Amino acid sequence: MMPAARESLLDAAFAALEGRAWSAVRMVDVAAAAGVSRQTLYNEFGSKEGLARALVRREADGYLVGVERALTTSADARDRLTATAEWTTSAARENALVRAMLTGSWNERLPSPTLSGVPSSSVVPAQRRADGPLPSPADFVAMVRDRAVAVITGPSAGPGAARTQSADLARSCELAVRLALSCVAAPPGEGGVADLVRGALHRQPV
Repeated sequence: MMPAARESLLDAAFAALEGRAWSAVRMVDVAAAAGVSRQTLYNEFGSKEGLARALVRREADGYLVGVERALTTSADARDRLTATAEWTTSAARENALVRAMLTGSWNERLPSPTLSGVPSSSVVPAQRRADGPLPSPADFVAMVRDRAVAVITGPSAGPGAARTQSADLARSCELAVRLALSCVAAPPGEGGVADLVRGALHRQPV
């Protein structure tokens, strides 16, 4: 199957979640919405569980792409971390799957695949990846923190910058991520997450 057709099926599955619980989403309806046969859908994802894993994997990747974008919005490190925190809260507000992944709070309306990998016999590379381990909230914190450290440090420090930078910088980056996650769980008042992050980072070594 062409990657575009796989994306159409994932789009259809995501759209179906807007109107009903995952348990009520039927594979035949997802296939029809994407304009393919049900057999084609099963060939691509293997099962409804496979479709769920692929959907969660795609939304996780989309969130991380947004993190990369936010980290390039400015030359100033604090502005980069503030933009990353704002993206995190907005992505969680607008996307229920992203919110569930970042917080670990899955409700009955959402697919909730196990985070550990599952045996995969798929010949589709993208599905084999989806059948692998899915990120936990702690994994997201570590990934965003390490990427932020690497971007703030820049290429001059050479390979492995995210692992070798000072503990102070890593703590500052993690602080921004965790503040954003706290705002996902308990939305802030006037000033939003940006004011909280800027205030917290005011005296931090970034």
